[in-house]
Amino acid sequence: MKYLGLDLGTRTLGIAISDATHLVATPLTVLRFPDSAYEDTIKPLKEIIDREHIEKLVLGLPKNMNNTIGDRANTTLEYKKVLEDNFNLPVIMQDERLSTVAAHNYMLEADLSRKKRKAKVDGLAASIILQTYLDIERGNKNE
Repeated sequence: MKYLGLDLGTRTLGIAISDATHLVATPLTVLRFPDSAYEDTIKPLKEIIDREHIEKLVLGLPKNMNNTIGDRANTTLEYKKVLEDNFNLPVIMQDERLSTVAAHNYMLEADLSRKKRKAKVDGLAASIILQTYLDIERGNKNE
């Protein structure tokens, strides 16, 4: 069984997937939808969940830098409810502060063009969110 990492934007949902051992997160795809039409993500997500035998969803929570919950985080918490209402899976919230910044920095170091960075940033951010969760989960098991 695998996990999905999700990075919710206003018009995109970056998706990453873990390997079966929960050690490595890899960008999978990016779903695009009309501005804030989050329900449009449910059908393609269901297809991925069924095909990949997903057991857990890890959703990035965009807290403010001072650890408060702003508008984007509230929207993400509403989306968590949509996921819970549509899938019988645990939805784990993972702090995602700076994940998109880190994704951009990785791609700049790899010398990717602006066009390629724009196309890949959401999937890579989802991968960073999921990898952070996997590393924390593995650390907790080793205690």
